Amino acid sequence: MKSSLDYTDDRDTLIINDSKIRQTLESCKDIDPKEIEEILQEALLLKGISIEQTAKLLMIEDEHLLESVYETARKIKDEIYGQRLVLFAPLYISNLCANECLYCAFRATNKHLKRKYLTQDEIAEEVAALIDQGQKRLLVVAGESYPQEGLNYVLNSIKTVYSVNRGSGKNIRRVNVNLAPLEVDEFKRLKDAQIGTYQLFQEVYHYDTYKKMHVGGRKRNYKYRLHAIDRAFQAGIDDVGIGILFGLYDYRYEIIALRQHIAHLEKYFGMGPHTISVPRLEPADESAVASNPPSPVSDRDFKKLIAVLRISVPYTGLILSTRENPKMRGEALSLGISQISAGSRTNPGGYRVDSKDEKGTADQFSLGDTRPLDEVVYDVVKLGYIPSFCTSCYRSGRTGLDFMELAKPGEIRKFCHPNALLTFTEYLVDYASEQTKKAGLQLVKEKMAQIDSERIHKKFQQIIDGERDIYV
Repeated sequence: MKSSLDYTDDRDTLIINDSKIRQTLESCKDIDPKEIEEILQEALLLKGISIEQTAKLLMIEDEHLLESVYETARKIKDEIYGQRLVLFAPLYISNLCANECLYCAFRATNKHLKRKYLTQDEIAEEVAALIDQGQKRLLVVAGESYPQEGLNYVLNSIKTVYSVNRGSGKNIRRVNVNLAPLEVDEFKRLKDAQIGTYQLFQEVYHYDTYKKMHVGGRKRNYKYRLHAIDRAFQAGIDDVGIGILFGLYDYRYEIIALRQHIAHLEKYFGMGPHTISVPRLEPADESAVASNPPSPVSDRDFKKLIAVLRISVPYTGLILSTRENPKMRGEALSLGISQISAGSRTNPGGYRVDSKDEKGTADQFSLGDTRPLDEVVYDVVKLGYIPSFCTSCYRSGRTGLDFMELAKPGEIRKFCHPNALLTFTEYLVDYASEQTKKAGLQLVKEKMAQIDSERIHKKFQQIIDGERDIYV
């Protein structure tokens, strides 16, 4: 199916308005502490803030004001999400790619990389290894080129993931995907495959930088990629994720552009993204750009942008990957991050412990956190958060506008909090080390004591008694 949009001239001025972004940032240079305080007070109403107010917060350099921003982000996160933290793992099924992205190890001209796509049997083995760790949510990732089957390869892979069962309740319950842009009819096929979230990053919204970084392949077309989320919505996929690869251009510009993108989606589809990912450039095989980012983001600025995003778009999930080291990941949790990957591998076949063939298959990028899932879970518990493996919203139809109708009045916590406890208890009983199990059950006991619901306590006891996949 040919797209109705004209992508011949791929500079999009309708969604991302470069001059407007620059005018906004220029007008927000002067910081008035009183105005900042007023913005933060407004943010606590949990209705988000304007693009101009977002720009004001991004301009803050004063440490005292930054602490006020951080504290506001903490309050907002706690009010909407509580202490739960969703965990997932990426599953790379292929590193084949026809694009030439200068920052990525998978780019087409990287002859140093060992190319690999997993067979369906190999995918099943990877999934079994992930289930045996305790994972329940996977993000299927592939380079932007597929074997001869084309999109059918991805659809068959999703079917394979769902088919693997390691015993009672020991299976993957939701598959999200990070895939190349598709046409509307292809997105409809993807929806029919029962995916959760369709995830696609623009990578960098600044047009000239985008063209400089993407020098070959279909991905070079800025506008085609930018409108992919529109096409996903048009196909009926109402749960989408977007993101920025920080380090390619000025982070302030990028976040304001991201807000313009969200404003476009809200205007035409009535809703924005369910998640926003915030990866920073990390070294990648044979990539000078990845090792020397054009616009590096310091740890201080990274924490600021996470907090500002939480304040600016309060009901959107913020995802942090294992690009970041454990220290940064721990600090980011209190600033607004609501989902993290754990125990990740970013090369096809990376989870099979006894696999020799994949040892030479390079990761897409360097990992900052290589800890196994159990160790991550233990640290999350010690920080006071509830690791959640919940997938109930997807399977109960609480997505898109339905999710937002529950989220905005704060009703979603009635589902998220108990489901986090139930799925975490499953993990503790079935997979956790003794150290993690002891610390985790103590946390669960404390949180369950605060729940005044006979129904929830009954479901909890069912988990303890051996029943699985119980949710509200």
